[in-house]
Amino acid sequence: MFVTVTLSLLEGFLSTLKLFALTLVFAIPLGLIICFGSMSKAKIIRLPVQLFIWIIRGTPLMLQLIVIYYGPGLLLGESPWVGLSGRFLAALVAFVINYACYFSEIYRGGLQSIPVGQYEAGQVLGLTKKDIFFKIILLQVVKRIVPPMSNEIITLVKDTSLARIISVYEIIWNGSSFIKSDGIIWPLLYTGAFFLLFSGLLTMLFHYLEKKLDYFK
Repeated sequence: MFVTVTLSLLEGFLSTLKLFALTLVFAIPLGLIICFGSMSKAKIIRLPVQLFIWIIRGTPLMLQLIVIYYGPGLLLGESPWVGLSGRFLAALVAFVINYACYFSEIYRGGLQSIPVGQYEAGQVLGLTKKDIFFKIILLQVVKRIVPPMSNEIITLVKDTSLARIISVYEIIWNGSSFIKSDGIIWPLLYTGAFFLLFSGLLTMLFHYLEKKLDYFK
């Protein structure tokens, strides 16, 4: 029984890892684009982006999952999310949008924490704006955003369990299925070991990165 449960949870965990990895792949660059939009000098760009960030950060991810999955079908009469792959894609869209907005605020905080003198020093040295950003500013920003980014990424590991609200078969779904089929609860509790192990590995990875990026003292 233990082997059967473990294999089932591993199958669900692969879906969890897929959702986790794809969310990071799309949310990290999208967050930077949203960040630049929220910092734009043009109000016509800045205000709508800031409003969008406020809405996404101010509402639960679970609600966003429900709206993104069921909303198009209710409004258009036909849902674009068909089948299991459609459910997964809807969950991915919700996660990417949600975490991109959180990442954008972390980026903004990192960029605004750099003293103006750093930009001025680059200009005195005759560097272009592009060179100043990539050779001076970016290195310092990356160092400063690693701790808050690591917190968000570890939170993402646990938030993937919310995908079950739209019937995405991730690890929590697989674990809870044994309650109905076999009347046992320990497989659901067993899922915690997978999350703890994965979160522990990520914690060690980010701790290593923080040490490697400790080039400004």
